[in-house]
Amino acid sequence: MSQSLDSIKVNGVSIPIIFEKETHLPIVSVQIILQCAGSIEDGNKSGLARFTANMLGEGTKTLGSIAFSEQLEERAIHLNAHAGFETFVFEISSLREQFPYSMTMLKDLLIDPNFTQESMSKVKSQTLGMLSSKESDFDYIANVNLKKLIYKDTPMQEPTAGDSESINHFKLNDITRFYHGYLDLSNMVIVAGGDIDVKAFKKELMAVLEALPVGSERKLTHFDANGNENNETVNKKTEQAYIYFGAPLDMNSSDSDDYKSKVASFILGESGFGSRLMEAVRVKKGLAYSIYSRNSINKSHSVFTGYLQTKNENLKEAEQIVKKVIDDFVKNGATKDELEQAKKFLLGSEPLRNETLSQRLNRAFFEYYRGFKLGHTKEILEKINTLSLRDLNEFIKKHQEITKLSFSVVTN
Repeated sequence: MSQSLDSIKVNGVSIPIIFEKETHLPIVSVQIILQCAGSIEDGNKSGLARFTANMLGEGTKTLGSIAFSEQLEERAIHLNAHAGFETFVFEISSLREQFPYSMTMLKDLLIDPNFTQESMSKVKSQTLGMLSSKESDFDYIANVNLKKLIYKDTPMQEPTAGDSESINHFKLNDITRFYHGYLDLSNMVIVAGGDIDVKAFKKELMAVLEALPVGSERKLTHFDANGNENNETVNKKTEQAYIYFGAPLDMNSSDSDDYKSKVASFILGESGFGSRLMEAVRVKKGLAYSIYSRNSINKSHSVFTGYLQTKNENLKEAEQIVKKVIDDFVKNGATKDELEQAKKFLLGSEPLRNETLSQRLNRAFFEYYRGFKLGHTKEILEKINTLSLRDLNEFIKKHQEITKLSFSVVTN
């Protein structure tokens, strides 16, 4: 079971295909991924990519929402669209014998989406209802405000779901303009696998893709988090303080030190019990049920973030401990025992992250997307296994920027 990198030429464009044949179940799965087409492309219309993806859930103009869904359900076909931050994705999965029909339905959706005023009113109502429920979701509020602090004056500061003001101002031509502006061949990657050979898959795929425009290759903009150490507090009626914190992380998606970042992040706050932050905040002080932090390295941005909840009266003490633990970690690094425990977990749990076809294909896509060759994850594990404490601590001490923390808090 391994992935191969292939391609298909459509209207003069060579489109990469990441493929794995898997015959244990008579199922075929496909992802059509459009690069530089997610929420980062919303511009001044916050939530536009996500809203457009939701509109595609309304089926085709010809069949309408209900009939389109019934056609899929009768044949146990799963077909949906969703917007990530950097990508826009169509996902299809079906039984092997229904795969040709599923691709016909996909083609119909791509060329005849149900972009009508009626569908837009329905999706707008659903989105506004969801956003209304978020007004009492204090984790959501703190997280959105943290992004505004550390990505001020960039597209990164906007909530990917939008807000009530932006959603209310959407017009139907905003949706059609975004959709037709980003659905093209030149920015496409195909990720597929299952009980089908690649030649037969390409034949079905060609019938879908040849109807799409060529477009032109887009370049993704990178945005740096700021280290201004800002703070924002929102007062709500709550018995707990919701604390989100973040800082810059000076790394890029193709950084050769990404394996060191994985180990450092695990030790500091990503491992749950046993992490530095959990030991200091929960075990020693009893200030929180849990605390978590992680390094997030992407093509468009890289950032260090974390969160915890504590009693309102413990807010300032918890913040001070978080700062102290991170400062100490950067200054003095990890211990030999922490490194060994991290190695045991990261290497020992690897089979659990590689069990299903979707897990393997998603991993292969991100290897390709970040500029590595397929199988890069195996190389990372080998590097983690031989990582010395000296090399890890030199890496940790280089990243003083993660001590430049901003805090976003919701408290009473």
